[in-house]
Amino acid sequence: MKKHPLLSGLVGIAVLLALYLSFWPVAIDPAPWVPPAAPERTGVYAPNNLLSGVQRLESGMGSPLEGVAIDRARRLYAGTKDGRIIRYDREGKNPGVFVEIGGWPLGIAFDAAGNLIVCNGKHGLRSVAPDGTIKTLTVEQGGVPFRNVDGLAIAPDGTIYFTDVSKKFTDDQYMDDLLEHRPNGRLLAYAPATRKTRLVLDGLHFPNGVAVAPDNTFLILAEMGMYRLLRIPLTGPRAGTSEVFIDNLPGFPDGLCAGSDGIFWVTIVSPRDTLADTVLFPHPPLRKVLRRLPRALMPAPKNYGYVLGVDGNGTVVHNLQDPTGTFGQITNVLEHDGKLYMGSLSEDAVGVIPVPKRAVK
Repeated sequence: MKKHPLLSGLVGIAVLLALYLSFWPVAIDPAPWVPPAAPERTGVYAPNNLLSGVQRLESGMGSPLEGVAIDRARRLYAGTKDGRIIRYDREGKNPGVFVEIGGWPLGIAFDAAGNLIVCNGKHGLRSVAPDGTIKTLTVEQGGVPFRNVDGLAIAPDGTIYFTDVSKKFTDDQYMDDLLEHRPNGRLLAYAPATRKTRLVLDGLHFPNGVAVAPDNTFLILAEMGMYRLLRIPLTGPRAGTSEVFIDNLPGFPDGLCAGSDGIFWVTIVSPRDTLADTVLFPHPPLRKVLRRLPRALMPAPKNYGYVLGVDGNGTVVHNLQDPTGTFGQITNVLEHDGKLYMGSLSEDAVGVIPVPKRAVK
């Protein structure tokens, strides 16, 4: 029987595609990892709609707002993915461009002098004065340049603790770092008085948000690539070491902040994916194949709203969700004056809700 020419052509295309996906060089060198089974969606992780009533402070900027901060005049600031820092008035209205910093401003926070400290991706750690003057504070440590400065927290003594997600991949290549799953990241500290940057902890899997305890004795770090939070003492004989604060989270932890009553708020930018946990992470060659696909076919965060509140013992005491993603892919959270302000990887707005009073049982 004679083959149809169209069928022969499709078979040839399939063979060529298979060869391309199998042998074409890729930028990642993935390591095998078998994640623990995801926790059951019951109890402290049970789905709910506590985030469905989020108030949206629209920016009108046409770009997602990632980091959020509030100054001494109670004005709200947020960084856009296309390189602007915008400012709202005290009522959360009339947003306008405060400064164009370029790159991707991620975590942001105000220091005691009123300067806005910005994790500016591959541009390093930067400071924006109240008049809009931009100053670069640090771009490398130990001769290794920063590629994706992401999360930060300013300690009571003025030290700026911040993360560099990867020594290998830049901010616009963050998916490559997640797919590679190697300990490319580090936690650093910048001392404004000496202008020196020191390494606090190395060998981290996609370190992200940071929160310093009010008494300055320890910090909490979101290790997104391992689905966990770490506790790192800042004083005493174990300073600079780490221990697991809470393990096996139900999603990818992103932003962190220290709240009231000893609570640490952590955003879950996306719930875990069964296919990724059971197939992709344990099998590096499959991640290479995935990386060779067009970017439009790469996995993306689920549009799901998720924020957890964790006490000083690592126990989940608040569980805020919105499965419909009314305000989804939450990347940063800030508690201020009885409210939680949230940034997002996808929303052109800042989300606001009252700090919840009812803890999970």
